[in-house]
This record gives sequence, C-alpha cells and structure tokens, in this order.
Amino acid sequence: MVEIKQIVQQAFRTGYLSIAEQNQIQVLLRQDYDSEDLDAFIILQRAIASGEVQKELKHRQANPTNHNSNIKLAYKIAAELAYAAAQTLKMPTNPQDQPSLGS
Repeated sequence: MVEIKQIVQQAFRTGYLSIAEQNQIQVLLRQDYDSEDLDAFIILQRAIASGEVQKELKHRQANPTNHNSNIKLAYKIAAELAYAAAQTLKMPTNPQDQPSLGS
C-alpha cells in the first residue's frame, strides 16, 4: 500500500502534485497513518504554499496571480498578528490593573 510520505517524496522529485495524487492523499488521510506521514503532509503543504511544489488545479482559476497574492496577504496578516501578540506579551503589567481580592 502506498503511504503519504511516498507520494510526498515523488512530488518533491518532480516538483508537481497531480490531482490523482491529491485524491490519494485525501483517501489515506481518512485511514490510518503514522506521524511520519503527517509530518510529510505538512511539509508538502508548506512546499505548495511556497511554490516549491506545483499542485495541479482541479478547477482552472480565472486569475492565478490573485491566488498567489492572497497567500502573500495571508502570510503578511499572520506575521502582523504574531508581532502584535509578541508586543502585547512584552508589555509590563500594571499592578493597579490586576484584580484584587478583598480591597
């Protein structure tokens, strides 16, 4: 039986993930898989997002550059949220803002 990690290795060798391989991964994800398969799947998703592996489209997009700009925008928003969260966590706490018992 083919494993997810084998499909991922093939996708990295060819730089391409076919619709048939995408469907096969979906079937395998509904069955039993190990942590290596899950790790391989996550790595594949990152490679697709970065453009290292091209995914065959199930439906032709009217404007493929729009898809790429959406991904870039999503990464930008995620980075801004992470930065805002980090800044918030670094802020000094004011004891007067803390709830107190019995005061």
